[in-house]
Amino acid sequence: MENKNTLKGGEFLIKETDSNSVFIPEQFDEEQLMIAATCNDFVEQEILPNIEKIEKLEEGYTPSLLEKAGELGLLGISVPEELGGFGKNFVTSMLTTEVLGGSYSFAVSISAHTGIGSLPILYYGNEAQKQKYIPKLATGEWKAAYCLTEPGSGSDANSGKTKAILSNDGKYYVLNGQKMWITNGGFADVYTVFAKIGDDENLSAFIVEKGFGGISLNPEEKKMGIKGSSTRQVFFNDCQVPAENLLGERQEGFKIALNILNIGRIKLAGAAIGGAKRAIKESVKYANEREQFGRAISKYGAIKFKLAEQAIKVYASEAATYRCSQNIDDAIASLVASGMEKQKATLEGIRQFAAEAAILKVHGSETLDYVVDEAVQIFGGMGYSAEAPVERAYRDARINRIFEGTNEINRMLIVDMLLKKAMKGELDLMGPAQEVAKELMSIPDFGAVSDNVFEQGHKQIKNFKKAILMVAGSAAQKLMMQLAKEQEILMNIADMAIETYIAESVLLRVEKLANLKGKEAAQLQVDIMNVYIYDAADKINKHAKDAINSFVEGDELRIMQMGLKRFTKQQTFNIKEARRRIATQLISENKYCF
Repeated sequence: MENKNTLKGGEFLIKETDSNSVFIPEQFDEEQLMIAATCNDFVEQEILPNIEKIEKLEEGYTPSLLEKAGELGLLGISVPEELGGFGKNFVTSMLTTEVLGGSYSFAVSISAHTGIGSLPILYYGNEAQKQKYIPKLATGEWKAAYCLTEPGSGSDANSGKTKAILSNDGKYYVLNGQKMWITNGGFADVYTVFAKIGDDENLSAFIVEKGFGGISLNPEEKKMGIKGSSTRQVFFNDCQVPAENLLGERQEGFKIALNILNIGRIKLAGAAIGGAKRAIKESVKYANEREQFGRAISKYGAIKFKLAEQAIKVYASEAATYRCSQNIDDAIASLVASGMEKQKATLEGIRQFAAEAAILKVHGSETLDYVVDEAVQIFGGMGYSAEAPVERAYRDARINRIFEGTNEINRMLIVDMLLKKAMKGELDLMGPAQEVAKELMSIPDFGAVSDNVFEQGHKQIKNFKKAILMVAGSAAQKLMMQLAKEQEILMNIADMAIETYIAESVLLRVEKLANLKGKEAAQLQVDIMNVYIYDAADKINKHAKDAINSFVEGDELRIMQMGLKRFTKQQTFNIKEARRRIATQLISENKYCF
């Protein structure tokens, strides 16, 4: 059943969310926790002890691990039961992604297989294609890869040069072209390949089996990180693809690529959380073991700050990721209830939250970057040694800001998608933006300050949203068609939206937790929430200031600056002690414990 309190994609900007309507990770049920435990055991027993073998790309080793994952059912979590999977919901598949995200470069191999490798066929394949390929992909008998990027087309995917020509008898397409950075390229049995048929303007997609012939590979790429992930260039030389292996409609390839990337973005956020939690665990353990000046380094304030900050960022990113995952599940259920076929409903549910998926991709990858960087710092000289686990984590993390669309492209997309929704009438941004403009001209209502920490939080988040509407509304009005070229301003607005969405998500998570378990039981989580919102206010202020100083002048600038000061006003509290309390808990439990 659809939850009536659930917001549609993008509506977080203009509406308030009831904390009772969000899903929080503290609510995982027994079955979900069992699946997570299976994933964790697999990582601990099969991946971590063999990480050197994986990184050396020993012939056949990663494929054998994918087969073991298949035997455990880990490749078919979201595959329907009738096609050999478990048919679990989006939240459950996200939990699987998160736990497996702690498996260093193997995480890339498995997520490429279950995500961009298998999902185009699952969501766009006809019945015969699904019956032929999905059961074998769900067991790991066949391994999958996704061939989109070319030497001349990265972010601009539709400019690809790979060509497909239909044979005279209409029985097959002849494929010619070159693809690069293909994850699982070295051992895949099935490739989803994007190419233009004849002189078509848009890409089409094809299911290509290695056995079709006409496929050759360059040697493995030498990379900074994710060394255990097979990455190759793939060449198609007169590769004959049966006509029935066209995936979806002709010229639908670009749409398929974009929709699969939406899924990839939110899944990347989940994997980043898993990787970050593992790095925090290593950080805390080392800080407790390493002694300097006669005491463990975890006793020093500078180290406590780092440990607390790692945990705060991860807890917040996780709150937002599962909030959005449940929103997607609710949207899918609602569409299925209205008569839409499940696979179509899944795609549409995810599409509705594409802006949030981009927000999560950026925040998740940048959180992971922060966490592994500080992990190396906590380890000190040892952190720079390949003997320590965090050196690998540091190198592996860097790709995530480039994968699934660079973070710069994703920031631009966040604003673009929200504005397009507004233009289509799916999202009323103009009304609320005009209200904020009116409020700027009126006498401010300072009101009484509530001593309820959650009421204070909601008020602050409401003000953050007003700041976004003020800046975005003014930019859209003044710059109009020029706004698309003002990338710095777009990035400022995107960063305001990211901080607001994450800050609101952590507030909702902690409020719901306090409602479920009592405020006493959630004291440390309240600390996490307070620190996150406190920092977000400053960041939003800075991004907004940079934006308005770039296109507003005179009296109007002064009015907006005053408004901004009001919208990013903070509650004062002892932030040092809050961080110390968070760190003390991590240190006493010797792991990430939130």
